[in-house]
Amino acid sequence: MNDAENTPTSVSQPLDERVNNRSQRPSSAAFKAFMASNWAPSGQQVPALDAVANYAAARRKAISEKFKGERLVIPAGPLKVRSNDCDYRFRPHSGFAHLTGLGLDHEPDAVLILEPAGEGKGDGGSHHRATLYFRPLAGRDTEQFYADSRSGEFWIGARPTLAEFEARLGLATAHIDGLESAITKNVGAPEIGGISIRLVRKVDENIDALVDTARYNTAKDPDNLDLAVLDALDEKLSEALSELRLLKDEWEIEQMMTAVAATVEGFVEVVKALPRALTHARGERVVEGAFFARAREVGNELGYDTIAAAGNNATVLHWTRNTGRINAGEMLLLDAGVEADSLYTADVTRTLPVNGTFTAVQRKVYEAVLDAADAGFAAAQPGAKFRDIHTAATNVLAERLAEWGLLPVSVEEAVSTEGQQHRRWMPHGTSHHLGLDVHDCAQAKRELYLDGILTEGMVFTIEPGLYFKNEDLAIPAAYRGIGVRIEDDILMTADGPVNLSAALPRKADDVQSWMAGIYQELDGGLASGGFR
Repeated sequence: MNDAENTPTSVSQPLDERVNNRSQRPSSAAFKAFMASNWAPSGQQVPALDAVANYAAARRKAISEKFKGERLVIPAGPLKVRSNDCDYRFRPHSGFAHLTGLGLDHEPDAVLILEPAGEGKGDGGSHHRATLYFRPLAGRDTEQFYADSRSGEFWIGARPTLAEFEARLGLATAHIDGLESAITKNVGAPEIGGISIRLVRKVDENIDALVDTARYNTAKDPDNLDLAVLDALDEKLSEALSELRLLKDEWEIEQMMTAVAATVEGFVEVVKALPRALTHARGERVVEGAFFARAREVGNELGYDTIAAAGNNATVLHWTRNTGRINAGEMLLLDAGVEADSLYTADVTRTLPVNGTFTAVQRKVYEAVLDAADAGFAAAQPGAKFRDIHTAATNVLAERLAEWGLLPVSVEEAVSTEGQQHRRWMPHGTSHHLGLDVHDCAQAKRELYLDGILTEGMVFTIEPGLYFKNEDLAIPAAYRGIGVRIEDDILMTADGPVNLSAALPRKADDVQSWMAGIYQELDGGLASGGFR
């Protein structure tokens, strides 16, 4: 019998185990015993209570008030595969992060459960007791310590213990082994003594399946179980979690300010990188990389994929390929935001003249957009409707387009519901809420979002733009290939709006002076008004 006949065939090895064929990890008893020995204590101490803990507790109490007597299940979500056995960096679901106060890449597969406790008998006088279920650090005497590439300390570093998280968050914790029982126990119709359950769906497929099975198994008539009714229950929870974030607390506002400040730093790094970007076949990638480096140095991540769009690419609203050249004489539209370690993100856009100086036509379009942004800011007053910002900004754009002879109808007809011709060059909304998600509070009801009243504690963007595509035959050639957007992050206070991103210049002359100052600090023969 030859060697090939002695070798086990690949058919006998399960497919999901073959990914480990590359590891060549020893499995002898001697190796396992040696790996479990001679490790010093980690030296970790139980930490102090995080600053966010009391705020997170208040958020849980607010949700508890809306769903008395019901079990609430909020998953963090699992790791997501990028390719084969490589995962994306983990980021928990925003609802989970908001109610726990956990940021960074903590706890894939964790689940927060709010268990009904009776009227006012829960945590802090709420109606629920909250428990965070997660998988704590495995002991160094376990095989998981060195063998599990997704959760072993040898591979990914230490994980907090149950006690550490409990101390940090002021939140009861439990091992994830008890999760299935915690979700499924006593599920059933309240009229027969069961507990109704609500779930944030489409976050963790395994939790979705677990809840669905529990509902099916405890239904009076499983064959006629109305899934649409149950889905509606779950949607109400997601809606409530989204609406809870419409007003930011003091801690959240601090995090937003941190994210915006880091984003301003990133824009400075982009301007420093422009000379090299001009010489590179993928100049937009040079810009993207400069901002990303700053985001990772001072924050957790990007809040969203950076738009680094030069020339005609700036007229593509979500241009994230960033594969184009950056040519002298063009403008660069940079839409980027740093996500802080707390997961709160900024969202800022500036449109910069690559050479440091606007041409006459570029300035004309830029200043029209700036006027629109200023009109939106003026309209953003406490008591106004959220949609008033958009109306004020787009009315200004319609007026400018009419002055330039580009509108085929009058301003009055264009801004009417039956018209809207000006939206050919400004098709998107002017504002959105901002926070843990770049488009925060997206599941909120329309009457609380577009028709909502601007209230102290709201954080949102103002971002009008004009986009004149190269192929647009409805406009003179001089305008084609110009895309401009100006976006700022706004905090609503009792006294009116505050521009959190005002440290980045907005006026055309200020932009030019700011860029010139950065260029003057660079080595390499940069001219005072731009670069050669």
